[in-house]
Amino acid sequence: MPQPGTLGTVNEPVIELAGLRKSFGRITAVDGLDLTIRRGEVVALLGPNGAGKSTTIDLTLGLSTPTAGTAQLFGDTPRAAIVSGQVGAMLQGGALLPTTTVRESVALIAAVHRSPLTVDEALRRARCTEIADQKVAKLSGGQTQRARFAVAIVSNPELLLLDEPTAAMDVEARRTFWESMREYTDEGRTVVFATHYLDEADTFADRIVMLRAGRIVADGTPTQVKAIVSGRRIRATLPGVDETDAAGIRSLPGVTSLELRGDRLELDAEHSDDTLRALLGRFPALRDIEVTARSMDDAFLALTEGGAR
Repeated sequence: MPQPGTLGTVNEPVIELAGLRKSFGRITAVDGLDLTIRRGEVVALLGPNGAGKSTTIDLTLGLSTPTAGTAQLFGDTPRAAIVSGQVGAMLQGGALLPTTTVRESVALIAAVHRSPLTVDEALRRARCTEIADQKVAKLSGGQTQRARFAVAIVSNPELLLLDEPTAAMDVEARRTFWESMREYTDEGRTVVFATHYLDEADTFADRIVMLRAGRIVADGTPTQVKAIVSGRRIRATLPGVDETDAAGIRSLPGVTSLELRGDRLELDAEHSDDTLRALLGRFPALRDIEVTARSMDDAFLALTEGGAR
């Protein structure tokens, strides 16, 4: 195991989950999960509520005992990796002492680790400098999340696990959070985060692991995951379009779905070039045409509703 505060080899497995299973009575939250995450990867865990994201993170951290299978961090037990300071975590259930200031909360955690960042450095990285002397009880939801991030990184961990890190943040706060996260990941550290924000996964992760019913249904780069849903989306304006026109559009080559909103139409097509040629040939008044690749939302719905696999 590498010493705390030092980075090991690039291809070294950081997380190794083998046959991991967790049942609560008759309910199986994680169902035979095999997953290896290597040093330097930024991995997003996606899935609907109940897919097993939070349980997977708990099992990875050793906070929950698996019904079957094993979880290793840096080739050792989760506890050993955490005690060594190699792992930081920001969980949904984590709380800060309400009577302490942000600075005091970060200092308390720094004091129990062997090679921590300075408190000021952790505050700076988490964009908490301006709220350092505020009481935790007085923080807004977004400020609390930033303070919890400072607590998670003050041990100077090589692996960071985050469960819904931008919950309760507005758009500006989310942008600020991911700016600070980029600084952290640019140093070659490993980050695993669970999120409901598909745009965050698409933008910030270099690998996406999608879960459904405790099993992995997709694992790849954002581009690879989106490619699971074939075809493209065409948006255009067609003045005076009616249901008769809509029936004609649905019969065009490659059209798989059509939605009309006034003069605006949105359709999905397997072969967008052929569809667009036919569309323009039949409706020369078509204008304001946009052709886009399918989105992460499309892939998410297809995979988690049991369509593509």
